Amino acid sequence: MVNLLPKITKAMLARYTFLLLLLFPFVLSAQNARLHGIVLHEGIPVPYAHAQIKGTAWGAITTEDGSFLIENMAKGQYEINISALGYRPFSRQVELLEGLMELGNIELQEDILGLQEVVITGAMKETFVKESPVKIDVITHQYLMRNSAPTNLTESIKMINGVQETVACGVCFTNSFSINGLPGAYTAVLIDGTPLYGNLSAVYGLNGIPTTFIERIEVIKGPNSTLYGSEAVAGVINVITKDPGRQPKFGFSTMASTHGESFGTLSFAPKVGKWNTYWGLDWGYSNSFDDSNGDGFSDRIHLDRYTLFSKWSMDRPEHRRFNVFAKWYNEDRRNGVEAFVKNRAYRNIRGSDTYYGESIYTQRAELFGTYDLATKTRMWIDFAFNTHDQNSYYGAALYKAEQQIGFSNFIWNPKAGKHDLLLGLTNRLQRYDDNTVATPGRADVQYIPGVFVQDEWTVASKLTLLLGSRLDQYKNNGPIFSPRLNLKYKSGDWTTWRFNAGTGFRLVNLFTEDHAFVTGQREVVIEEELEPERSYNLSLNYNHIFTMGESQGVLDIDAFFTHFMNKIIPNYATPGKIIYANTDGYAQTRGVNVSIQQQFRFPLSYTIGASFLTSIQHDQVENGQYATQPIPFAPKWTGLTVLNYRFKKLGLTMAYTANWTGSMALPEVFDLDATGKPLETPRPTSSPVFSIHNLQLTKNLPKAKLEIFGGVQNLFDYRQVYSPLVGFNDPQTQPGFSPFFDTAYAFSPIHGRELYLGLRWSR
Repeated sequence: MVNLLPKITKAMLARYTFLLLLLFPFVLSAQNARLHGIVLHEGIPVPYAHAQIKGTAWGAITTEDGSFLIENMAKGQYEINISALGYRPFSRQVELLEGLMELGNIELQEDILGLQEVVITGAMKETFVKESPVKIDVITHQYLMRNSAPTNLTESIKMINGVQETVACGVCFTNSFSINGLPGAYTAVLIDGTPLYGNLSAVYGLNGIPTTFIERIEVIKGPNSTLYGSEAVAGVINVITKDPGRQPKFGFSTMASTHGESFGTLSFAPKVGKWNTYWGLDWGYSNSFDDSNGDGFSDRIHLDRYTLFSKWSMDRPEHRRFNVFAKWYNEDRRNGVEAFVKNRAYRNIRGSDTYYGESIYTQRAELFGTYDLATKTRMWIDFAFNTHDQNSYYGAALYKAEQQIGFSNFIWNPKAGKHDLLLGLTNRLQRYDDNTVATPGRADVQYIPGVFVQDEWTVASKLTLLLGSRLDQYKNNGPIFSPRLNLKYKSGDWTTWRFNAGTGFRLVNLFTEDHAFVTGQREVVIEEELEPERSYNLSLNYNHIFTMGESQGVLDIDAFFTHFMNKIIPNYATPGKIIYANTDGYAQTRGVNVSIQQQFRFPLSYTIGASFLTSIQHDQVENGQYATQPIPFAPKWTGLTVLNYRFKKLGLTMAYTANWTGSMALPEVFDLDATGKPLETPRPTSSPVFSIHNLQLTKNLPKAKLEIFGGVQNLFDYRQVYSPLVGFNDPQTQPGFSPFFDTAYAFSPIHGRELYLGLRWSR
């Protein structure tokens, strides 16, 4: 038997070899089917679209002319799926035979409503917008470019109902955004799903995120501290950067305005071995003095801004991720009286006690990455590091600060039946140092470990329950626990209800998150050691997709309620002072957001939204009674309108946007009389209703791979009647150096109508 086995084996191999030789032509022909098509939108090629044979590894990406070719397929019946960012998915049944099959031109429909967008923010993993248990708003890059000429992240966010831009300082015009009436420090900002974190990042780092490398923006309104930590009280803004493998080889864009501003981006996307890479330089410039309101200070910011960025994505088996994104940001931001900024005089007189000006030098470097482990059950690591250097003068006051943050997330995503679990370990090491009493003698160093768990439970086909909790350990505050509950119920094929209950917490660094500390001349008074702010939130969302003829639309309604404990609200009532303390009572915000979007078969789409908000502080007084007052800078209502119409034959798109802002409470500030003493009657403590209207035209020249755009911002030239500055007219001092000088009375634009023109080119 021992000698016979090799003989039998050889005989069998000979037979198998003979059979394979006979069958080889058939095997070869079975793998010789090819599929070709051209993906278009309104006759214009769509590059970097994915063409995939469902249930197989066969697929291709469209080239610059929109064409794709899938080769070496077996004969049979299949379903081909075509997807591209900003477009509705396309699918078709095909029967493949031997040789080449032509699909011809495939027209994609633009997905204005964003129903097919894949998002990651709500549950820290990919899902479709309409399937997410958490309500998420999405703005795509195409949507941004079509409707406005945003130059940074904060300007882009204004396109979402319930989100407003806020201005913290009437001299340097440092801005942030407000969600449901809560200022920017209450919102967590993420880059590709990884937290940016607050302090210096929250105030000075947002303008360094240019829209040119943004693929989409995902926004959650409501607390999400369970997944993203202390800053996610009002909500989460997740900036998804562009996929390097889907970018043109070269790109260039530029824009200039009648306000003396210019912005531009240069980018290229080479392939380096197994890495798809995307490189770019973004810049901004503004240096024109204008004082329309006569307060002696320029009505708009002066700046030089440069951002270098690079993103690398490795081709790995089974679509595993290894992405690295790096950014370096440098900004020279200044404003003040004309003698300070004219001919760049500030470079030699920064810190002057003669000519008031604010000069802010910012340097910032960031690194973000994601790595999928080669495991059967999905596991990955998110990591980030950023360093921030701030060198600023506010009048004669020097403010220097440094911040470094290292962060990692280790996430395990097992599935058990109807349970989709998410378990995470977080580590954050941060160092903060400045020249204020916030860090007396030495830098503040904190190591913040955390753990979170989340269970997305498909209870039934129409019911999904999301349960989560998080525990963070803080050096000075001990453990902080943050639970959440989300419920999604589909009452029909096109109707979804979402309920959310969650908690939030915020550790406050007033020296970096409130500009009143460093700008102006008010004396800062902290009455007590400030405790962390805590909150709980309830919200209910109704989402209904409807059809009207050949059009499709979405009706969305949000009702929300947030209750705060230990809320910190600055008190401006005493002239020359600003007083901080945890409220003895509580604060509440509640309201409703309503929006409707519709996309017609003909080239018209619109978005109409309105938000209604009540934001009240309840201060405890004698005998357990409470005195109530509105929280400043929280509008009672806001409105949003976006209209798009495309003239197909002309290749021209017209976009109109409008933001309405209702009355809001304003700080109690006092102008000065002719002798320099505060008046007995304050300025109005409530703002007027106002609106800002914008119009843009975009001309597409597909053969030249060129877009030309132009428009007007603040079409009707609205300006804030009062100067945002108080005490600028003190006869006893130089402008800006009065003990009553204050920059906080800023609630609307003070610069008027602006025309702009720009172009975008790629190949």
